[in-house]
Amino acid sequence: MVTIQETEIIEKGRLAKNRAEELGRPILISEVHQIQNMNPLSFFNIGKELYQGERFFWKDPNDEIILVGIGISKQLQTNDVSDRFAYVEQEWKTFLKDSIVINPFSIEGVGPVIFGGFSFDPMKPKTQLWSKYMDSMFYLPKFLLSIIKGQAYFTTNIVCSQYDDDFFFQKMLDERNELLRSVQSSNSLLPPILLETKEIMSEEWKKSVEKVVKELSTGPLKKVVLARELRLKFENKVEPEIVLERLNRQQHESFIFAFESEGDCFIGASPERLVKKNENEIFSTCLAGSISRGETEEADRILGEQLLNDQKNLIEHQFVVDMIKEALEESCEEIILPDRPSLLKNRDIQHLYTPVIGKCTKEASLLLLVERLHPTPALGGLPKKEAVEKIRKVENLDRGFYAAPLGWMDYKGNGEFAVCIRSGLIQGKEASLFAGCGVVADSDSESEYLETGLKFRPMLRALGGN
Repeated sequence: MVTIQETEIIEKGRLAKNRAEELGRPILISEVHQIQNMNPLSFFNIGKELYQGERFFWKDPNDEIILVGIGISKQLQTNDVSDRFAYVEQEWKTFLKDSIVINPFSIEGVGPVIFGGFSFDPMKPKTQLWSKYMDSMFYLPKFLLSIIKGQAYFTTNIVCSQYDDDFFFQKMLDERNELLRSVQSSNSLLPPILLETKEIMSEEWKKSVEKVVKELSTGPLKKVVLARELRLKFENKVEPEIVLERLNRQQHESFIFAFESEGDCFIGASPERLVKKNENEIFSTCLAGSISRGETEEADRILGEQLLNDQKNLIEHQFVVDMIKEALEESCEEIILPDRPSLLKNRDIQHLYTPVIGKCTKEASLLLLVERLHPTPALGGLPKKEAVEKIRKVENLDRGFYAAPLGWMDYKGNGEFAVCIRSGLIQGKEASLFAGCGVVADSDSESEYLETGLKFRPMLRALGGN
């Protein structure tokens, strides 16, 4: 059993109440404790009964940072299409102003941390599929478990108004301690039983690929990424907890994420980092060009060599490298990247991979970098603006958060965002899976169709399919 004995929240709460009264607006109190280690999936699971729809989970590929948020203390969200990245950044800074943060630890990912992301294209008409998600949407959790390089920390976030009293703060502490006492309890959840897998407009998708290929040979576009959807139906309600546990086991060396909203859950295991910021260091990933894994070690090696020498995939990969380098140059004093790509191998797919490291200026902000990098040519195309406009016109899919930036940012401006591929949207007894591929001048619609089928596999397996 995990407990937190000492607390300054009630004492600081009185100070916050007075400050809220003086300023005429709510004030945040955030308190961090180091605690004994606990299973992050277990912590996510215990929030099911009281906080379903108000949880998130995040794990990076190396298990260096794991974040689990339960409950919502503050939401930052908008459907405004203009300056949405700047809006979230400014709202976060304004909210943090005059806050009281009790945090003796000089590490990233603890204290006030918001989690969320941005839709792929806010200009695309929204459908019922993504009606529970705003185009820009972040949560500050009530309770945050942060496991940083193997050490666990627990943050309690309370938004205090001038009307709150000692009873209000004690109630929050009782809620926290009850939550921590419940971590060892386990709920028996039924695994999803898949009844039907339906391809959404697959023939129309192939025709769109063929149409775009013709346009690429005559116009300014070099590449357009087109995505499609699988809709799954189940006998019983799909429990995100089970899917998350399977993804963590099957795709452990990926970014594992879950982001709930009003009963829906966007979930996935992405191999692709968009950007990470740790003080003045910037990390990004160029990931484009893919091939299947081999059934034997030798077959896998041959396929990898084939990918490393495939001109179509190398050209597509270089598009991404050039774009990410150019986007980071505006904010970085130095950029380091290898001359040639290597291979990044996941359970089902291997990719061409180039890591990027940058030293940024003091003025560089994480969300500004997210804005500059999204979408990379691997998820949108080239040139960026024209490719996104083409996707908006020809793609039947409402992407929502698929292929978009999702991640976290702490109160010091550190954080990390992944590109949400290998993902799906769980909705009760149904789920939608998403996959896309880069269409270039010599693309073949049938080959691209088969490639998207390969990319559906991680989520399909986690949901009980093949």
